[in-house]
Amino acid sequence: MKFSVERSDLLKALSHTQSVVEKRTTIPILSNILLGAEGNQLALCATDMDLEIIDVIPANIGETGSTTVPAHTLYDIVRKLPDDVTVNLALNEGGNTLTLSAGRSTYKLGCLPREDFPEMAAPKIANTLNLPATTLRNLIDRTRFAMSTEETRYYLNGIYIHAAEEAGEKVLRAVATDGHRLARFQIDLPAGASNFPGVILPRKAVLELRRLLDEAGEDIRVEISEKMVRFAFDRVTLTTKVIDGTFPDYERVIPQNNDKTLEVDPKSFTRAVDRVATVAAEKTRAVKMSVKGGMMTLSANNDNGSAVEEVEAQCSVDNPLEIGFNARYLLDVTQLLQGENCRFIIGDAASPAIVQDNADPTSLYVLMPMRI
Repeated sequence: MKFSVERSDLLKALSHTQSVVEKRTTIPILSNILLGAEGNQLALCATDMDLEIIDVIPANIGETGSTTVPAHTLYDIVRKLPDDVTVNLALNEGGNTLTLSAGRSTYKLGCLPREDFPEMAAPKIANTLNLPATTLRNLIDRTRFAMSTEETRYYLNGIYIHAAEEAGEKVLRAVATDGHRLARFQIDLPAGASNFPGVILPRKAVLELRRLLDEAGEDIRVEISEKMVRFAFDRVTLTTKVIDGTFPDYERVIPQNNDKTLEVDPKSFTRAVDRVATVAAEKTRAVKMSVKGGMMTLSANNDNGSAVEEVEAQCSVDNPLEIGFNARYLLDVTQLLQGENCRFIIGDAASPAIVQDNADPTSLYVLMPMRI
């Protein structure tokens, strides 16, 4: 195998693929990236057995072939090379050493056999649809903060995507929850998603996909099966296994009988919560919201001090209202709100509260209160 490639193209492809490779693994081949040179292209592939990414870039191929090399080492080498150089790579006859030369630099990297590199089985596609990159970015950004990190409830460690019905209209919905907060985002059901099987995208796949979407073109091709989901755009293909578990009935968590409405400017509210939370108890991060008339008072305290700040608010009830929330959970939600007003729909101090952006009917958030 012998080929040359522009440093900028190779660096971009390696930045996409090497992040999938775990830095600590007991299986040596999983520390490597697969290079395949054929025609006028170089394909780079990395996997951790649950997630696979392939990036294809143009190359001048002298001799076709394939091998595997240490992913992070190759990435670090190319990252430190001068800009605008051509990178030449050649595999020796024994197939165990790859020589990289660029300008006055020469490196030799040990290789592992291509035959040892695992390949993910091709999914049996049940649905294929095209989504705008902006829509997919929104889907992730509006929900990923609520993904759980608890290993015991592994089925919450991702985003649940499924077809649903809202007010008689069919929608594609994404939901994430960790038991303390819930995020829901939905769009009109795209063409090709009528028989969409509900799938839970794992946390790692969600984060890798979001990073890739910053460089994606206009449309993303999404192929779904019961066990895998594949995203393809430009020259990049990301395939992930889905979480083998049952997502809970999240509809039961969304309160239906909350009768108190509180409206505030989300930007002013976010800044005020952030300031007050500076002195919140480190363990609980609790912030109390007290509403009376047209004014909300935010307060927090710890053993060394306290903070109080007032924010203008509109409340649908005349009686004073008090409720407490974890400040970090509040900020995770309110930082996403773009409208001039947001709405808290509250039952009582012990019941979950709904948070909505008045300018964005596609998103809904639920926060569990804290005892204060």
